[in-house]
Amino acid sequence: MTFNPNSDISGGKASRRGRNTGIAVGGGLGAVALFLIAQFLGVDLSGLVGGGQQDPAAPDSALEECKTGQDANERIDCRMQGATASLEDYWQEAGPQVGLDYVGPQDLILFSQAVATGCGNASSATGPFYCPPDQTIYIDTSFYDTLEQQFGAESGPLAEMYVVAHEWGHHVQNLAGILESSRDGQTGPTSNAVRVELQADCFAGAWAAAASDTEDERGVPFLQPITRDQYTEALSAAAAVGDDRIQETTQGQVNPHQFTHGTSEQRVRWFEAGYEQGAGACDTFGVSGSEL
Repeated sequence: MTFNPNSDISGGKASRRGRNTGIAVGGGLGAVALFLIAQFLGVDLSGLVGGGQQDPAAPDSALEECKTGQDANERIDCRMQGATASLEDYWQEAGPQVGLDYVGPQDLILFSQAVATGCGNASSATGPFYCPPDQTIYIDTSFYDTLEQQFGAESGPLAEMYVVAHEWGHHVQNLAGILESSRDGQTGPTSNAVRVELQADCFAGAWAAAASDTEDERGVPFLQPITRDQYTEALSAAAAVGDDRIQETTQGQVNPHQFTHGTSEQRVRWFEAGYEQGAGACDTFGVSGSEL
């Protein structure tokens, strides 16, 4: 997905955080709490568990060099900032349409190797995640290399921004009380953990369909219309993080009882549902297990 070169992305919510030297659980967040968070968010937070004390948070630095859509087209960190600017504009309008008093996340933090968060310290092995206590998204952009090299996802700007949009969807769920109400520690094909993830995929699809209509403060669209190839890239990224694909790749077998994300087919289908019908079609909690 291509940014309009003269669009103003400087208002995006993205920062860079320096590396922390230790990987430890802090702020009273223990292994049991991490397990519960992992189950209802559908992300692996095992990288947050370690020994010792939590290190002080490294200072954040604004992406001051990321000013225009041309910068976003040329650099991945600027692309992350541009994605947040577009997502913020989209949800300011879409939030009230789905009955949500929308307020954006605090930040999107780009990090390398390790980072201190409101959920404790995390490593790159954690993967991209949204932390409810500090309402912040965390991404080590090396994750995109893993998606491509280990799980066979197609690379491309929209595939990268799909991940941001998915995590932004978790913030929307947090505002709506969905994350808290669906937290039960269960896994499996029809679990709340899977429903949470599929809904976030649907929200990502809804944003993607409307992304070329989002505008900066001067009324310049942030993004150009999606091409068919770019749409295919986003579907490839969604499929790459399906439970069945991940389990088959890492374990050599598929165990549906351990599903927390949904299958590749489900993730693609719900992204398409959002893309074709908008955020109002993303009620994964209102359908039966066979309809997921």
